[in-house]
Amino acid sequence: MTASNRNPVNHRKLPKSKWTATRPVDREKHFLVLDWLRDDDGNPTDEIEIEAVLTNVIRRIHWRELEDGGKWQMGWR
Repeated sequence: MTASNRNPVNHRKLPKSKWTATRPVDREKHFLVLDWLRDDDGNPTDEIEIEAVLTNVIRRIHWRELEDGGKWQMGWR
């Protein structure tokens, strides 16, 4: 991933942010970040939960995946 193809991700603003998959699967294109996954002590981990807007399917991904501009775009497009 080149620097020009990298999405800036702000950890504080990540929950409730909107993202568009550049290659939709099963018509799932638009996603909303729900929140950070937390460990047993309540501390945030490196994973987040995202929800597909059309199907309401919830997935867990590593937050760094959103930095890949080849896979994700900020906002809904």
